[in-house]
Amino acid sequence: MAPTLSRRTTRRLAADAGLLVVAAGFVLPLAWVVLSSLNPHADLRVRMPDALTLGNFDAILTPDITLTPLLNSLILCGSATLLTVVCAALAAYPLSRFRSRLNRPFLLTILFATCLPVTAIMVPVYALFVRVNLIATMQGTILFFTASQLPFAIWIMKNFMDGVPKELEEAAWTDGASSLQSLVRIVLPLMGPGVAVVTVFSFVLMWGNFFVPFMLLLSPDQMPASVEINEFFGNRGTVVYGQLAAFSMLYSTPVILLYVLVARRLGGGFALGGAVKG
Repeated sequence: MAPTLSRRTTRRLAADAGLLVVAAGFVLPLAWVVLSSLNPHADLRVRMPDALTLGNFDAILTPDITLTPLLNSLILCGSATLLTVVCAALAAYPLSRFRSRLNRPFLLTILFATCLPVTAIMVPVYALFVRVNLIATMQGTILFFTASQLPFAIWIMKNFMDGVPKELEEAAWTDGASSLQSLVRIVLPLMGPGVAVVTVFSFVLMWGNFFVPFMLLLSPDQMPASVEINEFFGNRGTVVYGQLAAFSMLYSTPVILLYVLVARRLGGGFALGGAVKG
């Protein structure tokens, strides 16, 4: 008589099977993108190409299709991310270091704002941008990107800032440093993982945003790569799958490079190194 599996083993096998299904859901689309970008006859099937080619990349590596949209994306998302990190740090510092009866209501308002969908406010934002002459401008889109990401960034930045001992700042204040100097020279360097998290998540969310630049930017020369990718979907359901996959590969590269650059900070902790003595 065959031995029966224990209940723990059965549960473990079921969990492993479920994880394999989930992993396949992530791996198969990635495999399709990689293989289709090298396939001259790509379609919706995940299969090895009959002959490997870089023709799809050659077809899209033009200023109009790829280079200009990627540059626009880097300008929009890079500028907005930098502005978001700076504003979030300045807003999180007083929330973390000073006690007030308004802190909790303000933080709850921020938490509510993180749940507010951008599509719910785009109509009044569009009307406002028309009135103040910010429509169809890179500056206006950067400001809106920053404003839409600030609630999440402030919430995360404040939580990380709470973990930096205040005694270090008090020592700097004794030496004559101002609050801004202690924030820049002490707090932010020690909360590197928090700054990295805000930077990566803000950049990634902006980089993949299609709706906001599609609504606020009107000129084709200003469109970022997140909007330009729509051009590969032609009329009557025709799609150039190989070029679409090649564009997706190039489109994903800046995000991967950013994560690689900050991966060490994401995995690190606060480098206090005995700076605070008991």
